[in-house]
Amino acid sequence: MAADNARLASMPNTTSSRTTDAFLHRLSVLTSGPQRDALLRGLRGIERESLRVTHEGQLALTPHPRALGSALTHPSLTTDYSEALIELITPAEHDVALTLEKLDTLHRFVYANLGDEILWNNSMPGLLPDTDEGIPIADYGSSNIGKLKYVYRIGLALRYGRTMQCIAGIHYNYSLNEEVWRLLHAEQQSTANAVDFQSDRYLALIRNFRRTNWLLMYLFGASPALDRRFLRERKHTLETFDADTLYRPYATSLRMSDLGYSNTTAQAALHADYDTLPGYLDALAKAVSQPYPAYEAIGTQRDGEWVQINTNVLQIENEFYSTIRPKRVTYPGERPLHALAARGVQYVEVRCMDIDPFEPVGISLETSRFLDAYLLVCALDDARRCRRPRIARRTRTSRA
Repeated sequence: MAADNARLASMPNTTSSRTTDAFLHRLSVLTSGPQRDALLRGLRGIERESLRVTHEGQLALTPHPRALGSALTHPSLTTDYSEALIELITPAEHDVALTLEKLDTLHRFVYANLGDEILWNNSMPGLLPDTDEGIPIADYGSSNIGKLKYVYRIGLALRYGRTMQCIAGIHYNYSLNEEVWRLLHAEQQSTANAVDFQSDRYLALIRNFRRTNWLLMYLFGASPALDRRFLRERKHTLETFDADTLYRPYATSLRMSDLGYSNTTAQAALHADYDTLPGYLDALAKAVSQPYPAYEAIGTQRDGEWVQINTNVLQIENEFYSTIRPKRVTYPGERPLHALAARGVQYVEVRCMDIDPFEPVGISLETSRFLDAYLLVCALDDARRCRRPRIARRTRTSRA
């Protein structure tokens, strides 16, 4: 213990008193007035992904269970990339304990309708088919929107491979009550309008998050090993644990490493601007409209069948892989970029959390409370502007 304390004492203090004072000042503003309960009225929502597998751990090749409703239209139970990759979506709640209760209820309903299958409670997949093509792509039916979602996933397969799309995680949606932003807007005597001020503060949250989110992988990463077949003969530096398992000593999250969900060459050159909302929107608008040579070589059709929506760097905005995203609830038929441009940032989506294999629903109340506190600090602290080389290095990201 003494050695640990000495080591901690010798570590440099990277938190400046200026930013600490800024956080404490803003926190004091929010907790000392008549509206001090505003901090308790934010919203939390969780999206949890999980593969359906057999009792032997093999990927389920069966269709999405009909008893779970339509994956295209169900608000709480859908599929992600693969037909076997279920996504459970909670409503937004003020108390994350209630959010987790709703997530538990969804799990119980799913299990009651899985038959002989179970949910794989790890981020890295277990026993996948022998070939990449053996992984079934999610089917959303014959409607136009259903076909569009299917073609988008075919495009993902051609660009990144199906195996990578089977990685699962926790997406944590977080917002502060708009009264918080109103109080800070007034206290700072900002000349920006309320919508722009709120967006700027959420982008400050994102900048602070991107500089410090290594802490989340260190504390909560839960994917130090993977099945050998996951690599599909890719080069690696992992060590052998047994005949089927590879691992990295002291690793926390292979999911967030270059072996997991990482940006491709095309996206690595996409430098999203988190300093301003217009800058962020411009970068993504360029990516969804700019052709990329390797994707042009694939083309959009083969034998008269669509194989990707377009040949641009991103087919749609959701293809941009990032550890955290600014979000706004969209209207029917509205694109995410248009919603953000019209009404500003409403909440953030944290996308770097591994599934906790020791928790039946994939995330604990303690972890959720930590995330709330951590994101609050990110939101209220000062956030210096991003420098492009610093952002460019942060290309290991979470999945869409």
